[in-house]
Amino acid sequence: MRKLILLLAATLGLIWTGCGLNKGPGGELTGVSGRTKFKDNVPYGMVYIPGGTFLMGASDEDITGGQINQSKQVTVSPFYMDQTEISNNQYRQFVYYVRDSVAAKMIGGDHLTKGADGSQIINWKKKIEWYAKKGVKSRDVEGLKGMYYDGDDQIFGKKELNVSKLQYNYAWFDWRAAANAPVSASGKPVSRSSFIHKDRVGIYPDTLVWLRDFAYAQNDPMVKSYFSHPAYDNYPVVGVSWRQARAFCDWRTKMYEDFRAKEKKPGRGLVSLPTDPQFEWAARGGRVGAEYPWGGPYIRNAKGCLLANFKPGRGDYASDGGAYTVNVKSYFPNDYGLYNMSGNVSEWTISSWTNVFNSFTSDLNPTFSYDAKPSDPPALKRKVVRGGSWKDIGYFLQTSTRTYEYQDTSKSYIGFRCVIESLGIGQPGKAKASSH
Repeated sequence: MRKLILLLAATLGLIWTGCGLNKGPGGELTGVSGRTKFKDNVPYGMVYIPGGTFLMGASDEDITGGQINQSKQVTVSPFYMDQTEISNNQYRQFVYYVRDSVAAKMIGGDHLTKGADGSQIINWKKKIEWYAKKGVKSRDVEGLKGMYYDGDDQIFGKKELNVSKLQYNYAWFDWRAAANAPVSASGKPVSRSSFIHKDRVGIYPDTLVWLRDFAYAQNDPMVKSYFSHPAYDNYPVVGVSWRQARAFCDWRTKMYEDFRAKEKKPGRGLVSLPTDPQFEWAARGGRVGAEYPWGGPYIRNAKGCLLANFKPGRGDYASDGGAYTVNVKSYFPNDYGLYNMSGNVSEWTISSWTNVFNSFTSDLNPTFSYDAKPSDPPALKRKVVRGGSWKDIGYFLQTSTRTYEYQDTSKSYIGFRCVIESLGIGQPGKAKASSH
């Protein structure tokens, strides 16, 4: 009995010393107690890309390409990547979120509620009545009149959503600028607000790219149907600028963080566009010196079938199975399980374009990015585009080929996919590597 009393006393002592001011038991260093455990699971629709080292750039046999894509050995940390390009239907979820946000603010009333800081936020529990019941006057419908084209902008009085109203506001912190910022003359650090950037972006895809990108081509049906018709739901979204793709990543991050906050659980890494090296490493699928995601050196398999959606020969667009884009899960995935890392649509990266990338970047997770302002010259708005598209020749399908497009432009042949950094070391569900 005496031993039991002493054991209970010792246990209570440990509990007592572990509470209150977070003093360790017996004055020892034990870390902060009560921290939520974190398990890094593979995000839905993504695949795990293990980290590794590879020779980035043109292979030895690509003599002409080696003049502009000099090779460099780099190391990339593990990350997750979307298995496919972002589809029309996935992007539509973003469009509907922005649409409902704008509508809720326009109606007001019980569609808004007070946040923890006292500010007005959207009450998502309150459904929006987009259509009035026969004979019943709806306050929502009356308040939503500003969401539609009116007057001379209407076609035969048709009720159509004014997509120019769909604007997304977001902000991000420039960590690189903060790291390089000098101390002010007074010895005080530069204001934190100096590194916070804000943007307001119209997020509806530009469907007119199907006409703008081609001289006198009969692509009117694509303009009318490509983003809106269910037949194209699982085709890659196009007509999205780099700025719009970045806004999508911000929304996708916040959507998951809000969900985890309600569950009182920690979030995960930020959603982003892939860096230039991340895209090439993922496209290679773990193959050393591979010219294409499937290996190579040919773009046809043993049966003579084309392995990607591109522009064969002098323009036989349909021989690969699609005259334009195709379903995001077409053709075989590479060894990491990624579809269409070459062909179908070219893809935005987060990286800014420079033809001397390898000469000044680190060999560990290298990237170069610049947040160009609207007033900046076009040369500063160039972003790296990877993978080649349905309208490109075979050269642009090579894993080492990189080109660029301007951040405020949209094209019928450029889409994107997202990545999320992997927190910790090792593949989810497997033992973590020990540190040394």
